[in-house]
Amino acid sequence: MQRLIDGYRRFREETWPQQRARFEELAERGQSPKTMVIACSDSRVDPQMIFAAAPGELFVVRNVANLIPPYMPDAAFHGTSAALEFAVRVLKVERVVVLGHALCGGMAALLNGAPPEAQDFVAGWITIAEAARERVLRCDSAEDRQEVAEHEAVRISLRNIMTFPWVAEAVREGRLTLHGAHFGVATGKLMLLGADEEFHLA
Repeated sequence: MQRLIDGYRRFREETWPQQRARFEELAERGQSPKTMVIACSDSRVDPQMIFAAAPGELFVVRNVANLIPPYMPDAAFHGTSAALEFAVRVLKVERVVVLGHALCGGMAALLNGAPPEAQDFVAGWITIAEAARERVLRCDSAEDRQEVAEHEAVRISLRNIMTFPWVAEAVREGRLTLHGAHFGVATGKLMLLGADEEFHLA
């Protein structure tokens, strides 16, 4: 905990004086981000750092393997869906970016089985990307299988997001655009999903 407190103190001494006016404006006027990023909870993948974004610019939700479930408005708890609803219907973001990444533990769990200690929630959650296995079976090497699964998880999430009626409506009306991306942890390189459904260097 002390490391966190020390970091906070550095923030107060170094960052806060530079960003104070921006935070005060955000407090007074509220947030109005134009972009929502759905990213993995992996500690190595920080959307704000990757996109060099200032406070108030990104509305971020992070979960295991950056997955978007299909539209299911029931009594269960839906954290990602709730964040998506707030971003699209209340904040009226202009774009949603699904950000996958290399070395994703969630995709490793999909391919190799979730760890025994992660059966209560992780094992079920990653089945959202079960269809990724079909592409993976065509790969020869384990390294290729991992990356193919990561790419396919982004595509699956982008397909699932279109099952939300108010997302589909906003896309049809040109008020919202959807984007897929993949970040290389070891390389720092960002790949973007193109109109051809393949990933290309940004």
